[in-house]
Formats: sequence, C-alpha cells, structure tokens
Amino acid sequence: MEKNNKYTLENRRFIIGGAVILMIFVFIVRLFFLQVVDNDYKAWADSNAFLKKTIYPSRGMIYDRNGKLLVYNQPTYDVMMIMREVQPFDTLDFCNILGINKELFDKRIEEIKNRRLNPGYSSYVPQLFMHQLSAQEYGILQEKLYKFPGFYIQSRTIREYEYPYAAHVLGDIGKVNKKDMEEDSYYSQEDYTGRSGVERSYEKILRGEKGTEILLRDAHGRIKGRYDEGAYDVTPESGKNISLSIDIELQAYGEYLMQNKKGSIVMIEPQTGEILCMVSAPSYDPRLLVGRQRGSNHIELEKDPHNPLLDRSVMGRYPPGSTFKPAQGLIFLQENVITPQTLYSCSYGYTYNSRGGKPKPACHGHASPLGLIPALATSCNSYFCWGLHEMLDNRHRYQTIQEGFEVWKNHIVSMGYGYKLGVDLPGENRGFIPNSAFYDKWNRGRWNSSTIISTAIGQGEITATPVQMCNLAATIANRGYFITPHVVREIEDMALDTLYTNKKYPTIDPKYYKDVAEGMLAAVQYGTCWAAAIPGIQVCGKTGTAENPHGKDHSAFMGFAPYENPKVAIVVYVENGGWGANYGVPIGKLMMEKYLTGTLSENSKYTEYTMVNSSTLRNVF
Repeated sequence: MEKNNKYTLENRRFIIGGAVILMIFVFIVRLFFLQVVDNDYKAWADSNAFLKKTIYPSRGMIYDRNGKLLVYNQPTYDVMMIMREVQPFDTLDFCNILGINKELFDKRIEEIKNRRLNPGYSSYVPQLFMHQLSAQEYGILQEKLYKFPGFYIQSRTIREYEYPYAAHVLGDIGKVNKKDMEEDSYYSQEDYTGRSGVERSYEKILRGEKGTEILLRDAHGRIKGRYDEGAYDVTPESGKNISLSIDIELQAYGEYLMQNKKGSIVMIEPQTGEILCMVSAPSYDPRLLVGRQRGSNHIELEKDPHNPLLDRSVMGRYPPGSTFKPAQGLIFLQENVITPQTLYSCSYGYTYNSRGGKPKPACHGHASPLGLIPALATSCNSYFCWGLHEMLDNRHRYQTIQEGFEVWKNHIVSMGYGYKLGVDLPGENRGFIPNSAFYDKWNRGRWNSSTIISTAIGQGEITATPVQMCNLAATIANRGYFITPHVVREIEDMALDTLYTNKKYPTIDPKYYKDVAEGMLAAVQYGTCWAAAIPGIQVCGKTGTAENPHGKDHSAFMGFAPYENPKVAIVVYVENGGWGANYGVPIGKLMMEKYLTGTLSENSKYTEYTMVNSSTLRNVF
C-alpha cells in the first residue's frame, strides 16, 4: 500500500512539473509572438507612448535648359486617422466639411480595414483617409478638427506645372501600388511615385529622403511634445533639382505646329546628345494629372481614340522610309559596294503597292544614271535597291546571303537602330531590324535581295522610333559619332551618367560621312528638300514618304543645320501626312529656323499658318 502511494506521489510530481514547464514554454512563445512577430501588438505598445509622424521632403524642382521653372511644389494636406483612437462623432458634419457623402465615408473606412487592399493595416498606426486637400479645405477642417478625435492632418506637397507643354517628357506622379512597395522599402501605403517621364526615370533623385518626428503622449493619448526634445527625430532631405536639355519655348512651338496631327518632332544638339525638344502629338496638359481629379482625367485620356498618353517620340514604331537611305549609303561605302562616283540607272523595276496589289513606279523623275550624292538629293529608290542587290547577291563578296545580311544588320545596329538607344525616359521602344534567321524562317532559307528589296528604302519589316531617326541625323552631323540622346542636362550636386557624356562610334569609317552629308545638303539645294532652305544657313535634309499598309502614307523629314559645325539635328514624322514634302519638310524648316534665328521670315509665316490650320486626324485613307 505504501509502495502504491509513493508511486502515485511520484507521478503527480512529474505531472505537475511537466505542467509548469509547459506553461512557462507557452508563456515564452506568447511573449515572443507579441514582441517579435505580432507587429500589431508592437504598434499598439508604441502608439500608447508615441506618435510617429512622417515628414515628407520637398520634391526636386525641374527647370528647362534656359533656367525657366517648369515643375515645382505646392502645399497640400492629407487627412490621416488612427482607427483605435476614433470616438463617436458627427459623421455628417465631417462629410460636409470634406465635400463627400456618407456612402463614400463608409466605403473609405471599409477599404482602410481591408487587408487585401491595404496590406499591413493596423488600427494602432496612422491610415490615409483622404489625400490632397486644398489650402481652403484644410483651413475649414483645421478649425473643427477637435470635434473628430482620431483624425489629424499630414502636410505634404503636390506638383505644379508652369506650362501646359512637354507632358510626355515631364511625366506625372501617382499613388504607389503593391508592386512599388514590394520593390522598394522606401514606400508606404500613402506615398506617391513617378509614373511617367522624367518624374519616373529620375524618381530616386527627385523624391529625396523622408524624415520622422516622434511625439510623446500622456496616459490619455494627448500629445505632450517632442520625445526627448527631438533627439530621435530625423530631418527630411529634399530631392535634388534637375535641369532639362529641353527648350520650353521651342517645345511649345513644336506642339503648336503639330496640333490636329499625329506624330512626333525630335530635335537634338549633335555635339552633346541633348534633346532640345521632344514633341509627341497629340499631347495633353500635364496639369490634368494633378490632384484628386487625376484618376478620372487619366481614364478620359485613356479613352481618347487618338491615344494622347502614348509618347510617340520614343514608343512609336514607324517605317523610316527614305530617311533610311543615308544609312544605306554609309554601309555601301564601308563595304566597298560603291564609291561616291558609282553610277546606277533608275531602272531597278517596280515596287509592290500593299494597298491595292498594283505595281507603281519605283522612283521620282530625275536624270539617270546617277551617283550617290544626286541619288540622295533626288531620293532615288532604284539606286539603293541596286546597292543592296550588289552587296547581298554577289557571291564574290560573301559566301552566302545570310553572311552578307548579318554584316548589313550589324552596321545598322551600330547606328542606333534595332535596340533601345538608352534615352533617359521610360518606355523606350527598340523598333525592329530583322536578321538573317528571321528571313530564313519566313522564306524557308531560300531568299535573295529581291525578296527583301523593300529593306533598301526603309520599308517592309523595318521600323524605328523618331528618336532613333533623329540620332542618325545627329551622327551624320557629327561626321561619325553620337552621344546617347537624353533630356536631363544637369542634376544638382551630381554628375550625369557617362552614357550621356561619352561618344559612341558606329562601325562606319568617319571618312564616309562627308559624302552622305553632301548628299543631304544637295537635297535642300536642288532636290526633294528644297522647301527646307533657310536664307543664310546651309541646311541638310532627307525627305521620307513611308508607305503605310493601313492607310495613307506617313510624311517624314530628317536633317541638320548648318552644314559646318551643326547646331541642331531634327526629325519630323507626321502619320498619314502623305509625301514628305507635305508636312515633314515645312515643319522641319520652321522648327530649325525658329531655333537658329529666333524669328521667321514672311514666307515662313505663311507656311506656319498653313501647318497650324491643317489636320491629318481624318486623313487616314
């Protein structure tokens, strides 16, 4: 009996000891969960003693190349709330002050509490209720804020635009999303980030660094002042100011000329690669995408059938047409296919008309045979078709057409086609330059120069962006090099990326650029670009009438001026504009004359009137 009692007593001791150990273990796990894992508990503990307020930095300002202020900041105010501190209040009065109804109030509260829509929600930390109050709305709410416990106002800034131009270059800012916060820990739910243009590509430079102010609470949650006299506060660091290479007056003039048209104007300073203007038409007023109406205005712009949100300067993919011929001439010279004196007759044949299946003459009316310079001047299609034929189909030159075409393709790519140039704007398109494998696939390995002859004149599968076409003009202007085009000229206390300062040399010997430049000069003196002539300035140009299988041809012009020590390179591309001389040449002449002389002649003023009062938006077929 005593033995059994002793055994039972021993069992109880082990059971009690085990229970105590288990309780201690559970207690430790719970403490670990509350203090380390459960952020909500930590937030509650912190919020009892402190209120941490984010101090937003002033976003960097943006200037044009002449120091004119383009984008700056204006104060705005966000309504914040700490859910656990909200006490019963007059909801209707609150809604009337903010200009909302009760349904919208309830919806916003539900969205804040929804952890799927608002990841990391905690009732103990500040939540954004409404953003971007005006100064007037802020004043009214501030007077009555004592009636609404749990609510307070967070000061910040909003972007303001001085001019209604350059929307695609400047860009806009918008509220961060889940992806933004996952990719960059800098952002929290109520933050904003650059969404397009310079605002996006230079976001980390413009945004600055946020600060923090820690306020001390008493037992009733009332603010008693700064914790430890601000010893743990973090001062915000303002974003850096940026100066663009854009001339806002030139930009405004380009947008003026391109009204009621689709297309682009790009102008580059050849020696620096700085973009002087970058027009994408149609455009929009950047001030539409500011404030609480940003969302609804953005939707309206998205619905516009002319797609004003598309930055055609870097995103538009167009057949370059005859603006591609100078690049062809350079390759033929480099590969010893021709010399400047090589003559070809204007009789290569006929090109296929994609809109009706009927053959059409391959060229314009001019003397025949002719050499490289007059071929560029008169935009002779046959000359460049013969050149491509001689390069690709002569087996004494390359063993296979694939070998020859890869040589051709590599030269073209070195000039900035087929891949992104690296312009400092988001969304740049690469265009398309096919390789021999592409044609092998579509022609089952059996093809020759005649199969792809449209390539010789910038048609067929070839596509390029306006900035790529303008970069070719800048390369010819520099007689053999380019600097990657860019829109930012200077960053406060920072150096530009070397991509935008170092010269790039294509695979073409610089000695050949002189002949092509002379051909473009002749095009203005007596050829297809005669209407681009500016008195007292030697202008070089090349027209382009790009065949469009979906409608009326596109009108293009590429050029630079002056011939010696060029100050500007330009491309104009007008969708459905017809012949290059219809829109490309006159608009290009007006832009260069305005930039180089600061004024317009009487004849140019008439041309300006004609361009401004013409439309191509209905000129599709």
